[in-house]
Amino acid sequence: MLKETAQTTSHILMVRPANFGFNEETAASNAFQTKDESLSNAEVSRLALAEFDAFVEKLRSAGVDVIVAEDTNRPLKPDAVFPNNWVTFHQNGTIVTYPMYASVRRLERRDDIIRSIQERFRVEQKIQLQEYEDIDQYLEGTGSMIIDRPNRLVYACLSPRTHPDLLVRFCKLMGYTAVPFHAVDEEGLEIYHTNVMMAIGETFVVICFDTVQSEIEEELLHNKFAETGKEVIEITLDQMMNFAGNMLQVRNAKGETFLVMSSQAFNSLDESQIAQISKHTNILASPIPTIETYGGGSARCMMAEVFLPEK
Repeated sequence: MLKETAQTTSHILMVRPANFGFNEETAASNAFQTKDESLSNAEVSRLALAEFDAFVEKLRSAGVDVIVAEDTNRPLKPDAVFPNNWVTFHQNGTIVTYPMYASVRRLERRDDIIRSIQERFRVEQKIQLQEYEDIDQYLEGTGSMIIDRPNRLVYACLSPRTHPDLLVRFCKLMGYTAVPFHAVDEEGLEIYHTNVMMAIGETFVVICFDTVQSEIEEELLHNKFAETGKEVIEITLDQMMNFAGNMLQVRNAKGETFLVMSSQAFNSLDESQIAQISKHTNILASPIPTIETYGGGSARCMMAEVFLPEK
């Protein structure tokens, strides 16, 4: 099997939502969701579709290969636009599917999407972890885990959606080392997904250290970033709440890289942070305010990277 050596890919899977909306079941553990009742459900869905299509167009204009899967109308899946939580595609030919905390989100796992990916990319093995839902253990893909692929590390802040035993299980199956830690927001609530407070690129890491209360854990993270040659770009709690941690570095066919984020995230950054990022990569920002407000996720959550080797 091929080893995973690339941190970025030019192939991105995105799911075009059919019934996007506020999800009551996930709101209890997602402080980023807002129930704004000023718009009808149909209006929210329409706005989300327009934001999605504009985002895809922006990525494609930058030369990124975006594979768009259409969400199905039934059953209703309000969070289908966030496929990174239920599936990952790896450079060694592995596809992993994940156990989801909210029962309604389990409906997002779709064999037909995986089959369509297999038509174009080589798959060596499939690992299915969803059976752990039966014992209330969850691990929500690259929402739960920030993967440093070349250095074989998985960073994860533990929460109801990121179980420590399952994190270790994933790392054992895939040949990674787990770097678990704890992170809380301003209210002292556990950060529900690691990818809202941290993003790793090829040569840098964006992170909100204000969420990490343990000095020992913060030192561990600093040491890992130093060992792996990552420049640390710190963001504040307020910037994190504006989705400035929810970013993903991608590449295009020419090998140019882009740090993809929402316009809200970009607008929250100061000049020095933008200058820091720009030393490493280009910035690509797209407005997705409806998806952020009602879904509680942002740009990174909308993109599932496809690292599988092409046929």
